[in-house]
Amino acid sequence: MNTAIMTKPTAMIYEFPLPLPRRSDALPEHTSYNDSGCELYPSCLSCPLPKCRYDEPGGAAAMLRTGRDQSILRLADEDGMTVDRLAEQFGVSRRTIFRVLHSRPRQAARSRQN
Repeated sequence: MNTAIMTKPTAMIYEFPLPLPRRSDALPEHTSYNDSGCELYPSCLSCPLPKCRYDEPGGAAAMLRTGRDQSILRLADEDGMTVDRLAEQFGVSRRTIFRVLHSRPRQAARSRQN
């Protein structure tokens, strides 16, 4: 019979830090990066947009559409502007105006009717 006592391996405590493996995706330090901006603004660091156009699904067009759609909804709801007048003012088709008006939340539309 083997009577050797099995012990758990203990963690070794090192007095010096172990070197970490180099990351292959790490950016080099002290490198000048070209802040070329985009077609909307010439510099990313001075861009006034709240979110980068490349981070937004649909890009710049979606960001601009969102602001336009909010203006259309506000003018239709608060000022009672007609579909024809909205289409003329924003330079879009009547169908686009109907699409924007149809996209508003149903509950908000119901509360305005009452």
